[in-house]
Amino acid sequence: MIHVKPGVPRWILLPAALGFAFVIGPLLALTGAVDWSHYLTLVTTPASRDALWLSLETAAVSTGLCVLVGVPMAVALARLRWRILPTLRALVLLPLVLPPVVGGMALLYLFGRYGLIGRHLEALGARIAFSTTAVVLAEAFVALPFLVITLEGAMRTAGDRYERIAATLGAGPTMVWWRITLPLLRPALISGAVLTFARSLGEFGATLTFAGSLQGRTRTLPLEIYLQRENDPDAAVALSLLLVVFAVLIVLIAYRRVGVAEGRDWAGGLWRRGGSGRRGAA
Repeated sequence: MIHVKPGVPRWILLPAALGFAFVIGPLLALTGAVDWSHYLTLVTTPASRDALWLSLETAAVSTGLCVLVGVPMAVALARLRWRILPTLRALVLLPLVLPPVVGGMALLYLFGRYGLIGRHLEALGARIAFSTTAVVLAEAFVALPFLVITLEGAMRTAGDRYERIAATLGAGPTMVWWRITLPLLRPALISGAVLTFARSLGEFGATLTFAGSLQGRTRTLPLEIYLQRENDPDAAVALSLLLVVFAVLIVLIAYRRVGVAEGRDWAGGLWRRGGSGRRGAA
């Protein structure tokens, strides 16, 4: 059988080129605005270093928090058949369309000094708002949907065939999860975690509203860029480019690993099918 690969209409290339130019153009303009002769000086000031390390640390912690709760959430949305799930899915995706500052206000009225939970924590001597913990929670709030969407879509695409087969062979739900579901989700989990980390790294509005801007405690790199925009525009441009470079490297490295993992899985499956065929023929 001859397989004919469908072509792409030529008229699609023009809007595609416009779209690529719309994304790449601002980045090129930003690169051209950098004062390269003083770049290292601009990005290695004490305030810049503190903001960068705080951003990386809080983004890593918030990504771990999102993985901890987001994976079970995605499993529930993809596998359960509860009537309330469409409503829960809409609420989980709400941070994608809400202005980040609204998310920060919501977190403030939940964990703030006089918030629904914060007032009880305050009585116990624990304060979350305007702390590093608040930065982590703000980043997790806005980034969690990226992980849930990625994993739920992967689970729906993969289906539950292998899980049902394992269950008919006597495997319990926990064994099916660790031996079947989780390995199948590995590429999607990696890509979802990368998107979550990148979104956390660039969070601004919710962090500023809920955590404030205290150097060394809550002032992440996006907040430092915003402050430097008024005081030192050259530093703001240099730090912006630094944030772009970090985000691009993270995404490229992670998606390369996902591609390699998917290639190994495909090659392994092909080898197993070929091997079983050879054994059958023998």
